[in-house]
Formats: sequence, C-alpha cells, structure tokens
Amino acid sequence: MSIKTLTTSNFRNLAYANIRFHSELNFIIGGNGSGKSSLLESIFFLGHGKSFRTSKVDTLVQTDNDNFVVSVKDDRDYQLGVKRDRSGSIDIKINGDSKFRLSDLAKNIAVQVITPETFRLFFGGPKERRRFVDLGLFHVEHQFSDLWRDFRKVLLQRNACLKNRIVGQQLDYWTEQFCVLSEKISDIRAVYVNQLQQDLQKWLAILLPDLANDIQLSYSQGWHNKKSLQVVLSENVDREKMYGHSLFGAHKFDVKFTYQKQSVDQVLSRGQQKLFLMALTIAQANLIFNKQQVSPIILIDDMGAELDKHSRKVLSVAIEQLTCQLFITAIDKSVIEATLPEQENYKMFHVEHGVISED
Repeated sequence: MSIKTLTTSNFRNLAYANIRFHSELNFIIGGNGSGKSSLLESIFFLGHGKSFRTSKVDTLVQTDNDNFVVSVKDDRDYQLGVKRDRSGSIDIKINGDSKFRLSDLAKNIAVQVITPETFRLFFGGPKERRRFVDLGLFHVEHQFSDLWRDFRKVLLQRNACLKNRIVGQQLDYWTEQFCVLSEKISDIRAVYVNQLQQDLQKWLAILLPDLANDIQLSYSQGWHNKKSLQVVLSENVDREKMYGHSLFGAHKFDVKFTYQKQSVDQVLSRGQQKLFLMALTIAQANLIFNKQQVSPIILIDDMGAELDKHSRKVLSVAIEQLTCQLFITAIDKSVIEATLPEQENYKMFHVEHGVISED
C-alpha cells in the first residue's frame, strides 16, 4: 500500500495538516526540532500504536489539548485513523467504523523505520532484535500472531507457578503447553530467518558489495539447539524455581548479525552499520510484499547521519529497486542530492515550526 493523504491534529509540534504524498518517494527537509521526525512518528503510530521515540504516549499530545488524531487514506481509498488521549484511551477507525484493535490496523499498514536509534538492534540486547523479527513474522506468517498470543498466556501461567513454587500437575500441565508452543514458534522463526538471510544478500550486494558474502544471520531458538526444550527444562528445574520465571523458551530467542564470525558492531563502521540496517529493513519489507502483495512503508529519519556522499549514492541505487513507499528526512537539501532520482519521480516537503509545506 501507499499513503495518499495524511491528516494530523494536535500531534507533537505539528500544526494541523492535510498532506498529499507521492506514491513512491517523499523527502522531508527541516532543521532540528522543526517537526520532520514528528511527521514520520505519526505514520509509525498508525502502524504500531506507539512511538519509535518515546514510551510516554501522553507526550505526543500537544500542550493544552486532550488528544491527538492521525488518519490516512491509502491507495485503495481505505481510511485508517487513530485517536488517542492522555489517559491512554484509544479509538481506532477503519473506513469510518470503530471497534477495531491495533492488530486490525497493523494488518492494513506495515511500517518499518530506520533512525539513529535503530543501532539499538546491535547495542540494546536481544529484545530489540526479537521485536524486529517478530514484526516481520506478524505480517508474513498469519498464524504467528495467534501462536504468540497463546504462548504469552501460557508463559504467564508457568511463571506464576515458578514464582509461587507450585509443583506437581499444575506446573507439569503448563510446562507441556509451554514446550509445544515454543517449538512451533521456533520452527516458524527458523524458516523466516532463513528467508530473511537469502533476501538480505540481494540488498547487501547493492549497499555493501565488498562485505556481503561474509555477513551472516544466526538464529538461536532460546534453548540448546541439540536438546528438546522439555529436557532443558528438566535439567534446570531448580534454577528456574530459584529465579521464579522461565529461563528458556521461545521468548528467549535471538538473532545475531556477524561479519566473519565477529559481531557486526565490533567490525563495521557506523556508516557501514547503517547501510547494513537499511539492507536488513528493505529485505524484511520485501518479504512482506512477496507474502501479502501489500507494499510496506519505510521511514528513514535523519538520512545524513553516519552516511557520506558515496553511501547516499549507493542508497539511491537500492531505492530505485524498491517496491514500497519511502519517506526520508534530512536537515537540508544538500544531504539528499546524491539520493535524488534522475527522473523527478518524488515529492519534496519542507517543515518549519511544525508547519509542513510542499516545495
């Protein structure tokens, strides 16, 4: 899909706006604090029900207002909207009808983001990497969402037993369910990570051709890969009771990014790391498109950070091959000159003091 129009009201520092975007490529130019990142944030909120910049949703509402509204009309003429107030109450509408959940909204709009903070994929521990992979799985493998919801319920029950030192049939029952669901989820993730690795190579060949063949994704399922989870839990029953929660299982999986068997963040420069993240994000977006035939939306915030002119030129080659809508922010036009297509097949916007205008 692509966003035809975006309407925002009382969101961050943005003035009321009704913007018509290009179906493929959009550049947003503005100084620090101008509101360009807030524009991307509003789009991200529609796809995720949260911000990529803060966990405090009430800070997204403008001062002296009780709520914000973000809505879009896509290329199918679907109207998707969210109204969120300071108390956390949320109203989701699809084509004018309410009573929808965030998951219903996410099925209609798949949004991926690359920001300077995306480096948390490397430095933030496995939690961020889990979130990245599971976001792709949510869109690519339809049964994953239900399996993960069931698993989370079972995990809570099993953890309650361990915390309260409940043994016997009750713990055995939840452990059995826990193992069955963990192994199902693990199998699905392993297939997905393998697909991601294959698609990643195509984009690495464009963005990091000298390094592409030596960059690998390795998947850790969350317990010893040569033992069943049931055996691992039996061997660690005393440890789990001591800690009071499940130490192994599908919730502990990880994906490592390595170059010649060393962690990518220890070998690649910051600029190379950003190009790798772009390749990874594009690869995931491509998998979503191939599975759903719905084009994801990619947001790139502060493109100039860590990327020199050559890297930005290389990125332009990848952009030409994308089958999705792209939004890129930068501090000034000079940053994006190397990325501009030869054909003027894009739109340029300027943001100043929260006011968005088309150049």
